[in-house]
Amino acid sequence: MSLFDASPLATASTHNRQSPLAERMRPQTLDEYVGQNQLLGPGKPLRLAIEADDATSMIFWGPPGTGKTTLAKIIARMTQASFIEFSAVLSGIKEIKQVMAEAEKAAGFGSRTILFVDEIHRFNKAQQDAFLPYVERGTIRLIGATTENPSFEIIAALLSRCRVYTLLALTEDQIVALLQRALTDDKRGLGASGLTANEDALSTIASYSSGDARNALNALDVAAKLVEGRKERVITKALASEAMQRRVLLYDKKGEQHYDIISALHKSVRNSDPDAALYWLGRMLEAGEDPMYCARRIVRMAVEDIGLASPEALNLCLSAKDAMHFLGQPEGGLALAQAVVYLALAPKSNAVYTAYSAVKADIEATAAEPVPLHLRNAPTKLMKSLDYGKDYQYAHDVEGRVADMECLPSSLAGRRYYQPTNEGREKLLAQRMDEITRIKAAKRK
Repeated sequence: MSLFDASPLATASTHNRQSPLAERMRPQTLDEYVGQNQLLGPGKPLRLAIEADDATSMIFWGPPGTGKTTLAKIIARMTQASFIEFSAVLSGIKEIKQVMAEAEKAAGFGSRTILFVDEIHRFNKAQQDAFLPYVERGTIRLIGATTENPSFEIIAALLSRCRVYTLLALTEDQIVALLQRALTDDKRGLGASGLTANEDALSTIASYSSGDARNALNALDVAAKLVEGRKERVITKALASEAMQRRVLLYDKKGEQHYDIISALHKSVRNSDPDAALYWLGRMLEAGEDPMYCARRIVRMAVEDIGLASPEALNLCLSAKDAMHFLGQPEGGLALAQAVVYLALAPKSNAVYTAYSAVKADIEATAAEPVPLHLRNAPTKLMKSLDYGKDYQYAHDVEGRVADMECLPSSLAGRRYYQPTNEGREKLLAQRMDEITRIKAAKRK
């Protein structure tokens, strides 16, 4: 790869008619750019930075098809900088250093270089480190694009030298506007073909694309090909649905969407919302998430948020996990759906979760005291001579089957971890705990 041999940015006139529609319709200027008004509207931060020719490096973070690459190319065109596009999937440190060296040579001749790195989160720490000295010296202006949270995927040293801009998924109205532009554009789009589209057809494509402009334009391109040879050159809703095949679900099984949606599922269950719980479970399963991962998390919800308020919830969730393992998808998904609905409607208690958290905190903060002598077994004469088991009271032999005997280490004597709620079965457990307390108090008297 040679910086000096790099071809200039393509313009509308240079696009091959055989290129995908999404590539041909790529905006060339900020005026053509659709979306991201929070960054590019009048007086907004990114627009001001571009218009002021600010040379700061930046990271564009957002879902696919929101215009990250397009925006980087527009910046290069507006600032008259050389533009090098780099793929984090295909490139290594050797290629990085080669490009950096040539960028330094170019800087010596007064040429500015924008290095655009797509999927920058795929670079490991060493590869990201390789950019640092060049970004620091201003040899290059780095623009990285990522669908993953930069806080987790970009090293701190590089992140501190870049501004992070969050790009949002396009709205359905914005997608429809892009599709209409593509239908009427004679030079780059489908205008010369004489095609039209029903309004509900464009709305269907926009809805199914989930804010991804590239996916929507590709679907329109497919729909246009389906119309070829037909008497009526109109894209209908049925043709649009056929072109889309299936709604695009933004989801990455190892990325932020994975964690965001499982968080939404868990919090919907906790908030007793069965409809939302079903929806988020469906989003995960239909996007291809490992159903056994969902099953494991559902079991976790049963013990964390339902607990002893409805102890049968754990058995139900384990049965749902077994059903999923036995049936597989899609049938097994119904078992998980049944489990999340039950969990959402079940009485809630995190008393055991809270109690065990307090136990772990005490274990960490206090000395590991020996087990009290009266709780130890004494299988040998030596142990008995050392008072192992002395004063132990066998609960079945005492009145009420509760002995007035401390079972915690002396430093934690009297500590109460489990505080049952008045929800579901725990209300009965709370009554039983009060009864045990009364029995012990009576025996002390």
